[in-house]
Amino acid sequence: MKFERVIWIVLDSVGIGAMPDALDYGDDPGADTLGNLARRRPLRLPNLCRLGLANIRPLENLPPVETPLAAYGRCALASPGKDTTTGHWEMAGIRLERPFPLYPRGFPPEVMDEFSRRAGRGWLGNIPASGTEIIARLGVEHMATGKPIVYTSADSVFQIAAHEEVIPVPELYRICEIARGLLRGPHEVGRVIARPFIGQPGAFTRTANRHDYAVAPPPGMLLDLVPAAGIGKIADIFLGRGIRESKKTKSNADGMAKTLETVAAHAAGFVFVNLVDFDSLYGHRNDAEGYSKALEEVDAWLPDLLKPLTVQDLLVLTADHGCDPTTPSTDHTREYVPLLAYSPGIRRGARLGDRASLADIGQTVAENFGARLAFGTSFLAELAATGPPAGA
Repeated sequence: MKFERVIWIVLDSVGIGAMPDALDYGDDPGADTLGNLARRRPLRLPNLCRLGLANIRPLENLPPVETPLAAYGRCALASPGKDTTTGHWEMAGIRLERPFPLYPRGFPPEVMDEFSRRAGRGWLGNIPASGTEIIARLGVEHMATGKPIVYTSADSVFQIAAHEEVIPVPELYRICEIARGLLRGPHEVGRVIARPFIGQPGAFTRTANRHDYAVAPPPGMLLDLVPAAGIGKIADIFLGRGIRESKKTKSNADGMAKTLETVAAHAAGFVFVNLVDFDSLYGHRNDAEGYSKALEEVDAWLPDLLKPLTVQDLLVLTADHGCDPTTPSTDHTREYVPLLAYSPGIRRGARLGDRASLADIGQTVAENFGARLAFGTSFLAELAATGPPAGA
């Protein structure tokens, strides 16, 4: 079964239950992003449920449907880790043998001394922290000294926050490029992230001028073989490799609008989307109600996306890891992720089961466009299994 157009949407951090090794990664016992949100209050997700979300596993107050519109299953993360880069790289057919380094006590002196020397500004912080919390705590000192705020998290990240009136965005980007060049070898973190903010003490607000500086993916990954229109932070994660058109987004709503624009403009090809608000605005801030509302907003938008799709289109909905906002931790969680694959021309309710890797999705996309990845098992043939098509 071949499709002219594939639209792949990553609902960033929308996990669907802990993997067996989750406690080895420091997760809170019982971390379960969708499961805990559904237990907390009824979620209004009629369109996702029609596709088969609640058929993947029991979710409180979300009844399964007799015959889902989509093929459904869930994917494990085969690589070590639970971060954005690991998840997206695995989607593209890259299996990591070792995780990116983490810094629960901050970065060592040899890193920070050299960073200070090269950037010429010193630094504040150098601790694991929530981005909004650390700018509230150190923002005044930053404005007085001009020193950038450095922080990390449970992810493999070196984040640099700066007020746009103190360190202009181009200068912040230059400082991030210095850090990216420094963080190689044993200290090669997954991403260096520029985190600009504005406002006055007590009312600082991060802006949409975030920029990620990722590690270069190894050659032969999906986007090297199947170029895509990238929406959201896709281009940042893959350093622009294989991105024929990139659209930055300010929010989930902006990402959804730009997805519709891109689908309307391209009758064929590959569209790769990341909707990041689940993770950045709600998961890491333990905002369970905000997370729930964001899920409901995407669900309400889905009919607009599904309406123009034909038998020549394949829509894939999944995630890259979890980030349960109901637990005490603000870290990512090592979870299975949902897998929904829909086209008006496929058999309704095909069970894709538990996939061993997110790379199975990348391999499916690769096979559809006549390519092959080194890692992953395609489920393209399973979509074409005998049975009534989804539109029947």
